[in-house]
Amino acid sequence: MLFFPNAFMEAIFFARTNSLAGPLLFAASERGLLKLEFDRGTPGHGAIREPWQESDTVLKPYIRELDEYFAGRRREFSFPLDLRGTNFQLQCWRSLLEIPYGETRSYRDIAEAIGHPHAFRAVGMSNNRNPVAIVVPCHRVIASDGSLCGYGGGLDIKRRLLQLEQSRLQACLPLGIGA
Repeated sequence: MLFFPNAFMEAIFFARTNSLAGPLLFAASERGLLKLEFDRGTPGHGAIREPWQESDTVLKPYIRELDEYFAGRRREFSFPLDLRGTNFQLQCWRSLLEIPYGETRSYRDIAEAIGHPHAFRAVGMSNNRNPVAIVVPCHRVIASDGSLCGYGGGLDIKRRLLQLEQSRLQACLPLGIGA
């Protein structure tokens, strides 16, 4: 039997862009956004073994929505995600998607939400392996004491993302005139 390695591999498309959070690397499969990470070099590293093809055209809708987020015109993303991980990681990442824009949760809150109340350290490790930064909002997870801790892009970027969201919420609050 002959083996043709490329016959079984899916295409992964990638593009880079600059943003308010610094340089970002996007990657998508036919199913949706697979990676959004802080650009630190060569694409295609990690668990994904398929060949990556550069394509600004394929990634354009994803980049457009992220640009809208940074401009304060978008609070939720509409594109599909292709999240790949263990069952526990997927539970954690889905729980992150439930955190409302401009709000935060603790690692303990996430552990409780997924039915593993004592697994807050494992939740932290799952957040560390979140393949789709910003869109799967691990930046909204903080320590139980309210302090910022752990973020792949660094604490400064985490702080800026939280400030961006909270400032956009404050701009939309009613003024209370006539109350």
